[in-house]
Amino acid sequence: MRNHNNGMKLPLRLTVILSGTLLLAFTYYHINYQNHLTEGGFVGLALLGKYVLGISPSISTLLLDIPVLIIAIMFKGKSFVMNTVISVIAFTLFYGLMERYSGWVIDLQDNLPLAALLSGVLTGLGAGMILRGGGASGGDDILSLLISEWKGIKVGTVFILMDVIVLALSLIYMPLKETLYTVMAVVVAGYVITLTTTLGKPKLNKVPKLQPQLSKPQDSTVA
Repeated sequence: MRNHNNGMKLPLRLTVILSGTLLLAFTYYHINYQNHLTEGGFVGLALLGKYVLGISPSISTLLLDIPVLIIAIMFKGKSFVMNTVISVIAFTLFYGLMERYSGWVIDLQDNLPLAALLSGVLTGLGAGMILRGGGASGGDDILSLLISEWKGIKVGTVFILMDVIVLALSLIYMPLKETLYTVMAVVVAGYVITLTTTLGKPKLNKVPKLQPQLSKPQDSTVA
């Protein structure tokens, strides 16, 4: 399988990944959280698990992420997983710092369509940058990427489908209005992810079949 570092040298790759992660943290805190937009992906599933089963999101998110990371090691290589771990740790740090120290409030509750649009564009750009850098922002993005390569579907399309399913389930405990605007944000993000990850790349006539990389010597080196 092709090199998932996209030919970038390590300093540039880390810069792209960390910049995308910072953008995600900014968007989730200043746009989504402050304007009460809900979440899709594994975060949405974790919140659903807390509501239905009483399981802490800190535990359920970990339980969802670990199997996907193991699968990612087999199919994407150790470098990809390490880049993802860097992104996840950086997101926790960035979000925590913003939550603790940022006094900037972006109040768009009277204009939720604008909030959803901003969330979609910025989330899609941030997640797309991390993917271009050879990593992912979490287990749900890894799963989207694996399904995309397995089925030959655009990664943004898979992202949209997975999040819409989770958001539909979230209607059990979330208000309809915020959920629908989050769906709007997810759709926009999916298209921006596709644009970000494919811009400047040649189109492939045939999507290569996903194959494990355990036996490949280059995967033994951690970026």
